[in-house]
Amino acid sequence: MSDLLQSLVNGAQSMSPWETAAVIFAIAYLLLAVKENVLCWLFAFMSTAIYTVLFWDVSLLMESALNVYYMAMAVFGWYQWTRGGHNGGDEPHALGIQVMSGRQHALVVGAIAVLTFISGYILSEHSSAVWPYVDSFTTWASVITTYLVTRKYLQNWLYWIVIDTVSIPLYIDRGMGLTAVLFAAYVVIAVFGYRGWRRHLLANRQGDAS
Repeated sequence: MSDLLQSLVNGAQSMSPWETAAVIFAIAYLLLAVKENVLCWLFAFMSTAIYTVLFWDVSLLMESALNVYYMAMAVFGWYQWTRGGHNGGDEPHALGIQVMSGRQHALVVGAIAVLTFISGYILSEHSSAVWPYVDSFTTWASVITTYLVTRKYLQNWLYWIVIDTVSIPLYIDRGMGLTAVLFAAYVVIAVFGYRGWRRHLLANRQGDAS
């Protein structure tokens, strides 16, 4: 426990102002997403833009590329939440919360499993990657689940709970205690996100029925 606390202190002290800003923006994104506030995508864009540069500077090129994807999805998410729905006609309007079907879950889980196996195998055989299958799972699951957020699927929060929970021991093993704590906070926020979106969805359904 003392080692973890020391890792947290060292991690906090070593954070640059830009990294601190990126973390703050990332948390703001999640909290606003829980409230279904479209401004969440602005904070997502700012956070991932900073991380794109930070990861590039430390030669984590794949992480940098992943954050370029997240930047693009922030723009896509903004458009989807504001104009991605339909009101029985051709004119778009704000997107409402959606529920995934069993078939959609099967497609998502299947895609994550296949991509995880392929990249995990490649990494385990041709690189010095640590925990290649776990790393692959969290990466591909995050990529796909980010799309679920942009389309406002309720169950995206359940996927994030699993992804963030799996990520915690990965970061602890790598000595990144501060990041592990951050992902533990993400798990808690995701639980509240699911409960809040579900409550809103049920309230809207009851309103439509009346």
